[in-house]
Amino acid sequence: MSTIITGVSKHFGQTTALSNIDLAIDTGSFTAILGPSGCGKTTLLRLLAGFEKPSTGAITMNGQTVASQKKAIPPEKRNIGMVFQSFALWPHLKVKEQIRFPLKHHPFTPMEIKKKEKERVLKMLKMTGLDKFGNRMPNELSGGQKQRVAIARALAPQPALLLMDEPLSSLDAELRMDLRKEIQTIHRKMNTSVVYVTHDQGEALAMADQIVVMKDGKIEQIGTPEEIYMNPKTLFTATFVGKANLMRGTWFGDHFSPHADPSVIWEGNWVSPEIKEQGFFPVRPEQFQLKKPGDGIAGKVKNVMFQGKEIHYSVEIRDGSHINIHSGNEIRFEPGDHVAVIIHNPCPTGEKKLNVPSIHAH
Repeated sequence: MSTIITGVSKHFGQTTALSNIDLAIDTGSFTAILGPSGCGKTTLLRLLAGFEKPSTGAITMNGQTVASQKKAIPPEKRNIGMVFQSFALWPHLKVKEQIRFPLKHHPFTPMEIKKKEKERVLKMLKMTGLDKFGNRMPNELSGGQKQRVAIARALAPQPALLLMDEPLSSLDAELRMDLRKEIQTIHRKMNTSVVYVTHDQGEALAMADQIVVMKDGKIEQIGTPEEIYMNPKTLFTATFVGKANLMRGTWFGDHFSPHADPSVIWEGNWVSPEIKEQGFFPVRPEQFQLKKPGDGIAGKVKNVMFQGKEIHYSVEIRDGSHINIHSGNEIRFEPGDHVAVIIHNPCPTGEKKLNVPSIHAH
């Protein structure tokens, strides 16, 4: 189901939760709504679900207006499924009964699924790895198993749009990684459109086809995970997704000279005009490289954190600012070491590289 959000704003008294949102969600796509707490992402999800009515603008699903300033079709009359952070399982129903319930009561459940209710329940149990847990009660399940039940229940009636509100945030890190993969696999098999709200950039980058970065009720940038990470259009996107170091300096066309060392020149034909206008060059922690003092920006190692396959450094450079660097553990530096900082991959997209060296001294 294609969903179009046009000029949508939402006000709660004097507070503006959403401001002039335009967004298209294609059939079968996986869209992640990414942003910090209070950015409006859950409000947007509630508008899609039908729990709220927009103050301005409209939402259409498959060509039908389901929400506007004048009307809002209630959730039960929209062909949607929902998965919540809190699982929201019925405590008195077994797992298989949780999954069977929407097959009986969801108004959009296809007739062929209703006719083969038992087979559908078994299919959803197997797809979510719950085939041995059908007769268990919710209080007999782990957190990850409960969330699998919630996902199976939401997908059982074959909704055209699945809305997921931070569904993994209450789980431990290892379980979140496992369920990310399962949600991706289920999405590919079901081909249901998914809108996934999260504040976790790792989840959004790993799972989505399209990421919508939000801040203060507005959309900062829309793009594929690669576009969002490699080519941030705004300073907020650069620092929120991937936590880029924002280097201050002066631009000369597509070349940049950092204030920390004006003798250094970096190529930056991929940097957005908005970021250039503000006098910054965004550098991901893994784009920086440390070496012994020499060519590059002089710095001093302040903190070192061993992370297994890589080491995270905090380095103070000549202008007094601190930069974060993620480096391999082939060469180890210690707090207090004097180093030189260079960029080993200044063009993150791998495109439009100039023939001149990325860094050189005047």
